Amino acid sequence: MTSLLDPVVIILWLVALTAGSLALSGALPWGRKKARSPEDLLDAHRSLPAWAICLSIVATETSTLTVISVPGIAYTQGMVFVGLGGGYLLGRIVVARTLLPLYMRGDLASAYQYLALRFGRRMQRLAAVTFLVTRLLAEAVRLFASTLPICALLAARGMSLSPLSVLLGLTGLTALYTAIGGLRAVVWSDAAQFLLYSFGAALCAFLLWQHLTPEQTALLPGSGHLLPFAFHAPVLTSPYAPLTALVGGAVLAMASHGTDQLMVQRALAARSLRDAQRAMIGSAFVVTILFALLSLVGIFLWARNGGLPLAALGFTSPDELFPRFIVNDLPAGLSGLLVAAIISATMGSLSSALNAMTGSTFADLIGTARPTNRAVTWSVTGFWALALIATACAFSASAQSVLLFGFQIAGYSYGALLGAFLLGLLFRRVTENGAMIAFLVTILVMALLIGFVHPGGHAIAFPWLVPFGVGITLLVGVPLGRKG
Repeated sequence: MTSLLDPVVIILWLVALTAGSLALSGALPWGRKKARSPEDLLDAHRSLPAWAICLSIVATETSTLTVISVPGIAYTQGMVFVGLGGGYLLGRIVVARTLLPLYMRGDLASAYQYLALRFGRRMQRLAAVTFLVTRLLAEAVRLFASTLPICALLAARGMSLSPLSVLLGLTGLTALYTAIGGLRAVVWSDAAQFLLYSFGAALCAFLLWQHLTPEQTALLPGSGHLLPFAFHAPVLTSPYAPLTALVGGAVLAMASHGTDQLMVQRALAARSLRDAQRAMIGSAFVVTILFALLSLVGIFLWARNGGLPLAALGFTSPDELFPRFIVNDLPAGLSGLLVAAIISATMGSLSSALNAMTGSTFADLIGTARPTNRAVTWSVTGFWALALIATACAFSASAQSVLLFGFQIAGYSYGALLGAFLLGLLFRRVTENGAMIAFLVTILVMALLIGFVHPGGHAIAFPWLVPFGVGITLLVGVPLGRKG
């Protein structure tokens, strides 16, 4: 009986998630209301509440890798991920005050439509293709890398499945409710998924705290694990140094949440500009709370183990810490719920990516922000789902390089994207040709920089990659504008 409890919990959650998301989207007869038109699949008629969009933003920016990695990082370095939340808040405030009004007052369906209005269609298409390619690669990496711990967790709970079968199953199920229910289903499912894995993190932290002895608790105050920054870490190479987390994190958030259609699409589905701003700024607080909960899990595990290094406990990677705790220390049923939460983290980011890529395909490449044929919309979503599966399978030869590549992908394009928007907003004399040249030069330089720096050992901290890319775009683009 016990061996069947976890698989039953996982299956029931997946069924409930899919049915509930479709019902709330109006795609089922007993749902709240029928999906009114094909465009509802991509913008939800701008009728979604701020709190649901806020949770959807956080579910989109986090994944299985976040859930399993943050506790391991906290075990060795403490609450450093919480410090990143300060930079994320600053960046999202700028996005909410400057870019969101620009998008919503112009009734835009895509962030890159602004580039068409400011520069021209070629610049819009260049930015959109860059988004689609980098999103395809980044999401495929996250998808494949997420199947590895999910398979291990399922096997430990009596459900032995191959990575390919998990990959196909998760992508197929996610594509189903994304294509049928559209953005409304994506946002509601994101909200439910986020609530599940944040509850799971809070519950694990509470259970660990309850079982710590006074001697173990006494280890924490003097250990430095409760500090939000790595105060003595090198600024250039550590993402957790105060200046890096605040300044680099702020610019990174401006790019990821202000120029990436993955995040912008959610904000544009809000009922009003004020709701969109509340959701965007609120998401910084919510993701910081999630980082804190996951970090507490790692810190309490460190205290429980008497501060022993992970290697002394038989771990070869920090990412093994939280999954092993779920399998070995949680009772049946609760363990299955945590596995379902980790699966949900993957599905949340995947559904958001599929819907955003479909929306950008219509708005930026096809040139119709309001599709009229639902079957065509479903077909485009299906195409991107198949492309993600094929790309994820291509990475299966080397999991270690896949994980490293996944962290680098955003560095290739975010700086160029944010730089292009700043050229349009701040420098009126810059022409489309100048912006495109600056954009392409930045992509090339960032590819060379990342390619040469990482193999050498000391990598530039990821929050600095975006400011560096923005600087290149402005240095190249502004003089071209002056000459024009």
